Amino acid sequence: MKRKNNTILRATAATTLLELMQAKLGGMSVTSIKQLLRARRVQVNGAITTRGDQALNAGDEVTILSQAGTTTLHHPKLSLVYEDDYLLVVNKKQGLLTVPTNPDSAETTALSILKAYVRRQHPRNNVYVVHRLDRETSGLLVFAKTPQLQEYMRTYWRQLVTKRTYIALAEGIFAEPQGTITTWLTEDKRNAMVYSSPVDDGGQKAVTHYEVLGTRTIEPSKGSANIPAAAMVDGKICLSLVALNLETGRTNQIRVHLASIGHPVVSDRKYGHGNSFAPVDRLCLHARILEFIHPATEQVVHFETPVPKEFKV
Repeated sequence: MKRKNNTILRATAATTLLELMQAKLGGMSVTSIKQLLRARRVQVNGAITTRGDQALNAGDEVTILSQAGTTTLHHPKLSLVYEDDYLLVVNKKQGLLTVPTNPDSAETTALSILKAYVRRQHPRNNVYVVHRLDRETSGLLVFAKTPQLQEYMRTYWRQLVTKRTYIALAEGIFAEPQGTITTWLTEDKRNAMVYSSPVDDGGQKAVTHYEVLGTRTIEPSKGSANIPAAAMVDGKICLSLVALNLETGRTNQIRVHLASIGHPVVSDRKYGHGNSFAPVDRLCLHARILEFIHPATEQVVHFETPVPKEFKV
């Protein structure tokens, strides 16, 4: 049956989506069906699905969307990396909040963009925040499609995540090519700052492992002022590209840790020296790799995004 150029199938007995589509679509190949699923052109009872093994009951309606009816995410600040029946993984650009700063805010956020996206698939769909990135930090974010999954992933986030790597452009030249930063962090909510102590002062223990990937030197521009001495070598500004693996995930952890060893993130106005001398007018911190145990399939899933071109040394 056709409806507005979409193809409608209806299950008459218990079966799987793949079996129904093969039976009803003139022997369509498994490869072709999987292509439709990957393209998010198949709905079951109005909700997009990507799983051929999804169980169907008698009366379930399957819609195969025409190309014109396919729902896609188009936004200059947010791109879709992965989607299934349970999760969305996105790449957020700098300058976009993960969630509103207050419930009454009308500001566009990653959450509001994704809510609009999934509700184009079905008006009852929703998304739920699993973790966050600062407004000026770019990179990978995960959202859950149900509140139950959100609660589970938040509760067991440290156990689920197997790798979480950030890339930063930091001020100066590191004395050691790799190392571990361990401090205790305390958040002062009055000024939204996080403070670091090298000894246990009652704060939260935070551990960051780093590896220097390369260095870059640039000539200071005319009139450059307030260039920190630690960032200067032989009259040139020195910057280091650093990979950082989080053992813990505290608020502002990387920014505070790099500042605590004298190498703040480039253009960090909060914990560093801002962009008074920096070649890049953005916070140079990017969530590049995220690997975790999928809470539904129990398989490890791995996602990567490129290093922003303005970071490269």
